[in-house]
Amino acid sequence: MTKFLEDLRGYREGLLAQGFWALQVYRFGHARFKVRSALIRKPWGLLHLVLSKWIELTCGITIGATASIGRRFMIEHFGGIVIHGHAVIGDDCMIRHGVTVGNKISDKPLDAPTIGSRVDIGAGAKLIGKITIGDDCCIGANAVVITDVPSGSIAVGVPAVIKLRRPRQASK
Repeated sequence: MTKFLEDLRGYREGLLAQGFWALQVYRFGHARFKVRSALIRKPWGLLHLVLSKWIELTCGITIGATASIGRRFMIEHFGGIVIHGHAVIGDDCMIRHGVTVGNKISDKPLDAPTIGSRVDIGAGAKLIGKITIGDDCCIGANAVVITDVPSGSIAVGVPAVIKLRRPRQASK
């Protein structure tokens, strides 16, 4: 219940936010992996499958149940979002519409990005392959990221160019 309320606080539209409901269906499906009993886990998995397909059809958001998503994850704009089942996403991250977090080649279907905490991912960005995005990064709109991005950096362009953020000047 704590994660539910924590997630809800982050959405301006509250209960009407489609990204919020996509996240809750993911969390519902992911929670079943903590249950050992197949008598409980299998019907739970079937219900999750139905709910996740409903979310895909109504919201255009696909989140693999085996992905690892941290606290206060925010889907700012819904539609065209795919998150690979082996992706790892830290706390306080935000993504926008058209974002893909997935694998690069079919020969390595389990390779997926690891994204740190406090990462802001712009609309249409593609993060593909077994890459690591450090903490406090900003991924620009429509960037195609295929290499690691160190903490505190910005990635922009196709393919993405990595730039270190300039430290903020202290006010006098």
